[in-house]
Amino acid sequence: MKIGILTSGGDCPGLNAVIRGAVLKGITVYGHEFVGFLDGWRGVVEADIIDLPRTAIRGIAKQGGTILGTSRTNPFDNGGGPEVIKAHLDRLGIDAIIAIGGEGTLAAAKRLSDAGLKIVGVPKTVDNDLDATDYTFGFDTAVQIATEAIDRLRTTGESHHRCMIAEVMGRHAGWIALHAGMAACAHAILIPEQKIGIEQIVQWAKGAHSRGRAPLIVVAEGFVPEHMESPHSERGLDAFGRPRLGGIADQLAPEIEARTGIETRATILGHIQRGGVPSAFDRVLATRLGMAAIDSVVDGCWGTMVALKGTEIDHVSFAEALGKLKAVPQRRYEEAALLFG
Repeated sequence: MKIGILTSGGDCPGLNAVIRGAVLKGITVYGHEFVGFLDGWRGVVEADIIDLPRTAIRGIAKQGGTILGTSRTNPFDNGGGPEVIKAHLDRLGIDAIIAIGGEGTLAAAKRLSDAGLKIVGVPKTVDNDLDATDYTFGFDTAVQIATEAIDRLRTTGESHHRCMIAEVMGRHAGWIALHAGMAACAHAILIPEQKIGIEQIVQWAKGAHSRGRAPLIVVAEGFVPEHMESPHSERGLDAFGRPRLGGIADQLAPEIEARTGIETRATILGHIQRGGVPSAFDRVLATRLGMAAIDSVVDGCWGTMVALKGTEIDHVSFAEALGKLKAVPQRRYEEAALLFG
């Protein structure tokens, strides 16, 4: 069997480990042949591939990014669609696709699978917001990077007696903000699941300042304060029609400074959370998911995604994987909120 692998959407620590796990098991156990589609769905639509022999994946598990490249190409745009893609696969002799990506990638994979293409998915999102899996690779690395950065912001904030705001990733769910904020002992954590007014944020900042502390606030990019209707976005839409978020920290900083009199600075961590080498946890998880994806291909489990359930790898349908967002539960936020102010 000849299998094509693609990595689509935002880059993420652990992508190369998935590729390695899939190719290594596929070759050594099943004798399969592998190719990689370059730059995500663009490579599928344009039939742009490279061979993936065992030598191509040697030592890549510890590398960040993806050796295949990635993009936010929509496979149904720019001359794509199931008929065009199927014709490419038939011509190239490719029997199945392993699509590694997040919500947008897997939604496209479901549509193509429903149209008859043989596709298996591997979940990838640093936001950890896919409900059908307990954890996604990349999340642990992103939290570690964010925590280290926030720790550094704390020291400069304390030196200058400033309020520091760190903006982290989190479009719909605040998992990175919650975990990194708790780890860094933030005085307030602001996430998309909780609409909070500016006055409450100010109270938390004042409370910390009154005790001689430099207020530290962690905010997810998708946080919507009570006075706003939607997340802050001024950079247009991506290829899947979603707003490009970022900048809510810059909106909050002058408001907090004006209301508290505390000099306030905002830092947007942005893509630094995606960069660098994956953590040990993410390397292991990504490798296991890659190996499990090959089992799904061999078993003909088309239209399914591999997932982590507890400590075991499971297989769920695309419909189940995309049916519900994994948001931060109220109890988890209330647990963290006991530490605010």
